[in-house]
Amino acid sequence: MKPLSTLFPLLACLLLGALPVTAADPNENPALAGRLPDDALPKSDEEYKKRLTPEQFEVARKKGTERAFSGKYWNTKTPGTYRCICCGEPLFASGEKFDSGCGWPSFYAPIDAAKDNVKGKVVAEHADRSHFMIRTEVTCRRCGAHLGHVFDDGPPPTGLRYCINSASITLDPK
Repeated sequence: MKPLSTLFPLLACLLLGALPVTAADPNENPALAGRLPDDALPKSDEEYKKRLTPEQFEVARKKGTERAFSGKYWNTKTPGTYRCICCGEPLFASGEKFDSGCGWPSFYAPIDAAKDNVKGKVVAEHADRSHFMIRTEVTCRRCGAHLGHVFDDGPPPTGLRYCINSASITLDPK
C-alpha cells in the first residue's frame, strides 16, 4: 500500500480538477461586437483576463494551444468572417477555410491576401522553436494575439495552411 504522502498530490489534483473554472462573461468582451478602436485595446494581462475566458487567455495571450478536434470552429461550415478574439480585427474569411484533417480550423490565406501578397497584412509571422520543433507562429498583427501556426502544405492557390486555434477567433456569420 502506498503511503498517504504519495496519494495526497493525486487526490489534490483530482479534487482541484473537479472545481468549476469561472469564465469571463462573454458580454464583457467588446471584441465580440466588432473591431475595437485603438484606444480601447487592453494594455495589460489583467485587462485581457477580464475580457477573455481562461482558455482564450491561455491560448491567445500565453501562446497555448487547444486540443485537436476540440475547438468551436474546427468543423464549422458557417459562412462569415473570423475575427481576433482580443481586438476584433477581421483575420480570415470562411471562403478560404478548408478541411485539412488536422483538428483545427484551417485557412489557405488571410482575409486581406492578394495575388502579389498571398500572406496579407493582418497576420504576422514569427519563428517558433518551442516544443523541440521549428514552426512559424501566426499572430494578430494589431494586438499580438497568438492565433496558431502556418505550414506550407496547404491547397492551391497559396499552398499555405493557416492552422488556427478556435479560442483565438470569433465568427461573425453572414
